Amino acid sequence: VDDGKSTLIGRLLYDTKSLFEDQLEAVEAVSAARGDEYTNLALLTDGLRAEREQGITIDVAYRYFATPRRKFIIADTPGHIQYTRNMVTGASTADLALVLVDARKGIVEQSRRHAFLCSLLRVPHLVLCVNKMDLVDFDQAVYDRIVDEFTSFAAKLDITDLAIIPISALNGDNIATRSTNMPWYEGPSLLHHLEHVHIASDRNLVDVRFPVQYVIRPQSTTVTDYRGYAGQVASGIMKPGDEVMVLPSGMTTKIAGIDTADGPVAEAFPPMSVTVRLEDEIDISRGDMICRPHNTPTPAQDIEALVCWMDDKPLTVGGKYAIKHTTRTARAIVKGLQYRLDVNTLHRDDTATQLGLNDIGRIRLRTTIPLMADEYRRNRTTGGFIIIDEATNRTVAAGMIIEAA
Repeated sequence: VDDGKSTLIGRLLYDTKSLFEDQLEAVEAVSAARGDEYTNLALLTDGLRAEREQGITIDVAYRYFATPRRKFIIADTPGHIQYTRNMVTGASTADLALVLVDARKGIVEQSRRHAFLCSLLRVPHLVLCVNKMDLVDFDQAVYDRIVDEFTSFAAKLDITDLAIIPISALNGDNIATRSTNMPWYEGPSLLHHLEHVHIASDRNLVDVRFPVQYVIRPQSTTVTDYRGYAGQVASGIMKPGDEVMVLPSGMTTKIAGIDTADGPVAEAFPPMSVTVRLEDEIDISRGDMICRPHNTPTPAQDIEALVCWMDDKPLTVGGKYAIKHTTRTARAIVKGLQYRLDVNTLHRDDTATQLGLNDIGRIRLRTTIPLMADEYRRNRTTGGFIIIDEATNRTVAAGMIIEAA
């Protein structure tokens, strides 16, 4: 909270010239009306009235910008403990996470919580930004102390790539260009790191998973007998001529062709949205999964998963919900709660009987129909799901599959 997340994003947008003049003028006008001494770039993402009044982030705000090297989507997520569910929402689709630390405060409980959640959600790359270095006179000793403390904590987590950068989001030090105020820091600026971090190998290109979203069957005199299966490639590489299996039927065939909005392609890989044509006539509908015959997900009705509970009404054993996994929807009952996780101490509370708002715990689910599931650590798309309250149609939890049978 108040470590400068929204200000950092505003500074990134400003320094990469991703703002329109009217946007900047509006922010300058609001800053002046509020009596701020400087243009408050945090207002670019904190658009809700409650956010501007309190100077905090409440909901996830998405902003788009691009440099000549790479396109970015930024999710500005809140730092408050009571908005953990919003943070999980933003991190669930991220390739890289920026965790901000106020140089004056050092590593606080929420810093550990967010780093742990990023490792739990399998965000492949983590950057610790030590912000507000200008308020500690760009002191290297302060930076070194925070680095030592965080790296010792991160050693307990499953973090594969960690970078630590000292910055001043308000003044732009080490944001788009290297700062002259910190000659002792020899690493890249934040933008340089974001542009050059290697994310191509983060995708699972081994396990072919193609959840079918829609069957395209045009009734036209110009296009006769066309039947294609549309969806987004979750993982793996698909090519015409490859032998594939359709689940849950288990029938096998070969790919006749792969079409996109721009015409046929020689191969499809994540996260491309394509239409797959098959050589044989097979009964396939939404919710089915196309995969390789000798590399299939587990058709499972009994699932163990970690869930982040997002509803005011607590999760209890015996509760019945709808579950959405890839393009397949089913109903599920909570068969058991194994433990509630304390994200501060990483302690497991085996005596817990329910999960409240923003709690994280391991549960057992039984579904009405099999889900084509992989472990979340292996595949974030086919290993993740959401739980829906059928009475209100509210999303009440986000889950990560640990084990499926």
